[in-house]
Amino acid sequence: MQVKIDSNAKEVEKRIGKKGKELSASVKKALSITAQQGINIIETRTSKGIGFKGAFKPYSTGYALFRSETGRGTKPDLSFTGQMLGSITSRATGKKAEIFFTRAAEAEKAAKNNKSRPFFGFNRAEQKQLGEIFFRALK
Repeated sequence: MQVKIDSNAKEVEKRIGKKGKELSASVKKALSITAQQGINIIETRTSKGIGFKGAFKPYSTGYALFRSETGRGTKPDLSFTGQMLGSITSRATGKKAEIFFTRAAEAEKAAKNNKSRPFFGFNRAEQKQLGEIFFRALK
């Protein structure tokens, strides 16, 4: 017995390419959603005075006094004008997502703050949460 299979290789290649593009777009969208949720985690946690390694160390006595005299809280939340945390944004490609600061001055402030009060990162529980968000968003 003989079996003959005819195929249209060009049509198969076209359909595979189309599905690949759809998958790439889906991954990009899922990465974008995940990165935005990452920003939300950083901002929410930081406003509570908590970094990804635990509670922030207190402000120095002099700086706490300066903050109270200018009408700001003395609990470390890394927010004086709001510009640093307000400049956090993200971008995604089909392969990765990035969370970054839009302005160089704010990135510089963040780097200095991150040395003494680590806030720009994720602990294991947050990483797991972001992984779940990614897979839910991946359709």
